[in-house]
Amino acid sequence: MSAVARERSGGEILVDQLRIQGVGLAFGVPGESYLAVLDAFHDAREAIRFVVCRQEGGAAFMAEAYGKLTGRPGVCFVTRGPGASNAAIGVHTAFQDSTPMILFVGQVGGDFVEREAFQEVDYRRMFGPMAKWVAQIDRADRIPEFVSHAFHAACAGRAGPVVLALPEDMLASRAAVADAGPAQRVQAHPGDAQVRELMAHLARAARPLAIVGGSGWTARACADFQRFAETADLPVATSFRCQDLFDNRHPNYAGDVGIGVNPKLAARVQEADLLLVAGARLGEMTTSGYTLVVPPRPRQKLVHVHAGADELGRVYQADLAINSGMPEFADAVAQVGGIDATRWGEWTRAANADYREWIRPQPMPGALDLALVVRHLAETLPRDAIVTNGAGNYTGWVHRYYQYSPPRTELAPTSGAMGYGVPSAVAAKLVHPQRIVVSFSGDGCFLMNGQELATAVQYGANAVFIVVNNGMYGTIRMHQEREYPGRVYGSQLVNPDFAALARAYGAYGELVERTGDFAPAFERAVTAGRPALLELRIDPEAITTRTTLAAIRAAALKR
Repeated sequence: MSAVARERSGGEILVDQLRIQGVGLAFGVPGESYLAVLDAFHDAREAIRFVVCRQEGGAAFMAEAYGKLTGRPGVCFVTRGPGASNAAIGVHTAFQDSTPMILFVGQVGGDFVEREAFQEVDYRRMFGPMAKWVAQIDRADRIPEFVSHAFHAACAGRAGPVVLALPEDMLASRAAVADAGPAQRVQAHPGDAQVRELMAHLARAARPLAIVGGSGWTARACADFQRFAETADLPVATSFRCQDLFDNRHPNYAGDVGIGVNPKLAARVQEADLLLVAGARLGEMTTSGYTLVVPPRPRQKLVHVHAGADELGRVYQADLAINSGMPEFADAVAQVGGIDATRWGEWTRAANADYREWIRPQPMPGALDLALVVRHLAETLPRDAIVTNGAGNYTGWVHRYYQYSPPRTELAPTSGAMGYGVPSAVAAKLVHPQRIVVSFSGDGCFLMNGQELATAVQYGANAVFIVVNNGMYGTIRMHQEREYPGRVYGSQLVNPDFAALARAYGAYGELVERTGDFAPAFERAVTAGRPALLELRIDPEAITTRTTLAAIRAAALKR
């Protein structure tokens, strides 16, 4: 970092700021609107690896996954208009998942602005509702200021995405300006009085339940909270797609509260007399459509801890609201001792017993049993393996039967975005090349970003991509059978040979049609020395972990 003003192009100034902020990976699709940045990346290629992707949606998902994995803003570059539109899915996911991310978008030059020039879009209006801050840098000498603000904003409070538009002429212009310093993490801390009040609520409880979720957790924070849970002998559940925040093999683990929640855990949430919710927003998926915890004043006593002050009181009136970052909160409660947990010891043991019963594989129709496949992975993969998935009914088997352990071993979109599984796995393998990365996608989900297999091959991101193929958009088909039984339309799919497609990309590809064939096929895939894809063909009747299409249709016809 230089405190002395140096003359450089806007592109050079920008890339220098990224180096100062510690950016080592950036994702994107090249565009003529930011050629000056690409030229600056050429000179910085030893410090910053620019990963060229095949579609801006995939690039934005990679940046979002990087933010999830590291806690630092994932960086993505796209061109104006269509490029920004494609990248919007990653911004939306980062917003709903509270992930730090910065999207840099090329923009038309100042001479053309407000003329609806080629691919011109007002990004403040486009991204305003789904980003923490959207701005345009019109002067090269203000780049350090804007980039510093972007990195601070993306990580402060409730983390989220920032969008910065870069006019083409600004990037090519020259300016003499000093660099800004690295961004500092800014988070609130719980007060001593709030910690004492939390303990007073706990002292009056008989059926407490903790729910952890959201972003901002570090390995140290997870360990601190686990120590507190052990001291207080609390049952701990995780919110939707945040299962890696608490060791799933721990005797206090109660399961995940998300789509397809264990009915016994759902009942336990409703029966609890104290909910300690740390980090989770208590959104629609975690509350089963706001039925497990009813707004605005829940039946349960509610202690809500969240990094974003605006989130506290937004939907739920908590008995105690604590504005705090998760590391700060976990550190504070980990110091507390002398908690009398005798009243709820049996409650905690029962919660864990319910969870262990829930992950026993249940038979499903067809020759390939996805429950047994996932349980095989849970029992054989290293504890630090990273598992990613997109969205669709196939994820129910992953969320129910896989057991996560260290934090940031699960990458999944709480936004429910399809197409996330492939690019997130590419990012994970680039961040942690020494770890095993396994990606799950449905057949519909895979083809939304399957082109990023080319990126995986190009950069040696040797993840294992599992495609669960049932020949349809399964979630939509399920809802059709529930609401309009027997009137199936618009949800069928005619698919390519996914294994052959993988081989065309230069990856390893293999078809698996029987449960017994999966383990040796997976071993071949993980040792292939290149990205590998396993296509798993399952019976379309196996629509969820609990029922079949025929059963759903029959129940609907009886109504």
